[in-house]
Amino acid sequence: MGAGGNDDMLFTVTVSKTEIVAAALPLQGHWLPLSNLDLLLPPVDVGVLFCYNKKQIISSSLSNTSFSSMVGALKKALAQVLVYYYAFAGEVVANTVGEPEMLCNNRGVDFFEAFADIELKHLNLYNPDEAIEAKLVPKKKAGVLAVQATELKCGSLVVGCSFDHRIADAYSMNMFLVSWAETAQSKPISMLPCFRKSLLIPRRPGYVDPCLNNLYVTISSLAPPKEPMDQDSGDQLMSRIYYVKSDDLNRLQSLASSSGSKRTKLESFSAFLWQMIAKHAETHNDGRKLITSKMGIVVDGRNRLSEDEDVDKAKLMGAYFGNVLSIPYGSKRVEELAENPLCWVAEEVHHFLETAVTKEHFLGLVDWVEANRPEPALAKIYCNENHGDPAFVVSSGQRFPVKKVNFGWGSPIFGSYHFPWGGTSGYVMPMPSPVREGDWLVYLHLFGKQLEFIENEAASLFRPLTYDYLISA
Repeated sequence: MGAGGNDDMLFTVTVSKTEIVAAALPLQGHWLPLSNLDLLLPPVDVGVLFCYNKKQIISSSLSNTSFSSMVGALKKALAQVLVYYYAFAGEVVANTVGEPEMLCNNRGVDFFEAFADIELKHLNLYNPDEAIEAKLVPKKKAGVLAVQATELKCGSLVVGCSFDHRIADAYSMNMFLVSWAETAQSKPISMLPCFRKSLLIPRRPGYVDPCLNNLYVTISSLAPPKEPMDQDSGDQLMSRIYYVKSDDLNRLQSLASSSGSKRTKLESFSAFLWQMIAKHAETHNDGRKLITSKMGIVVDGRNRLSEDEDVDKAKLMGAYFGNVLSIPYGSKRVEELAENPLCWVAEEVHHFLETAVTKEHFLGLVDWVEANRPEPALAKIYCNENHGDPAFVVSSGQRFPVKKVNFGWGSPIFGSYHFPWGGTSGYVMPMPSPVREGDWLVYLHLFGKQLEFIENEAASLFRPLTYDYLISA
């Protein structure tokens, strides 16, 4: 399917050294309770990686471009930046009622040095399940963060990380990555993290809008999952990475906005993908009369929670480290999504997003968690009880600072999040292209048959990521 197919070049990654990198300065051990919004995240790890081309490394201002020298710079800067991002050097433990908490004990970060017997130009980035998963992004076994630096056969470098989603969202990880790179270049850290969990304390008295019960659910109240439909037998979730050209995004936005209201590129793209998934379900419904499709979009609440607040609180929220996310979603019959014009679908996307882009929504969500503690809970969109009905989540990665993750040997030619989270709902993250302004790189984690349908029906939009694209700019 697509570029690479079953002809992916097999390669071996050999770990040559493993050590623990702790904060450079002694830290007083302490407990850091998770916020109510942290408690909505399941215990899953998120991956992120960056590829640095050998030619770019050589042309940098570094006097020593050997692998050992670059690894030394990474470790030194990591030890320094962990003084400020001490949560990444700790451990997650259960408290007396079974809830996870942070033990900030400077346990440190597992750091792996490795060699991969493949050149960067032969790395099949289109198929991250084969090229990235557990090879270039380390499998975290302990602690909160794991890092792997891998030298490729051509002398290029890959830096991969895996972190506990309960401790940090993508916004927080992005802050850390930029700070780590700034430290490596002996620059002052542009944004120090804020760990003030009191910014997300519940109200007294709390107020919960009943609509939140439609978005979130306690785990104990979940019904047993239904048997999968026959057409999904043997089908599995898999990951692919594509690039989407800016002209195509502009065209989508124009089509999605033709009702008279201009939609954002994220709304337009999400609407198009929702429609494609619905069309696939409609043509593969095996005679079922009613199929609904669900799509959620991740909303960051930092700006929302600082609305009508003073400048100081807005700054604190802008630097807040942790999870400040909500996942509103829409549910529509696949016939409606498939047969209506794109502007109609985009209007539905805009409608369900409107309910979650307010300060009251996030304050109410904090109160909702408080009312249900210590019962674990999570977003309903992740609880796709019958995966015969398609469901997926879109998480905007437009603030992914790939160009800023420069440790002193140039910006990466490729960077991406990697999140095969293991549920029955799909996951999508569009990110800015590191090589062409306005283009997107799109990480799709969907069922194989859905991906095949998308590639067949929208081949001109979803183009498999290749090395040639990354070096063509």
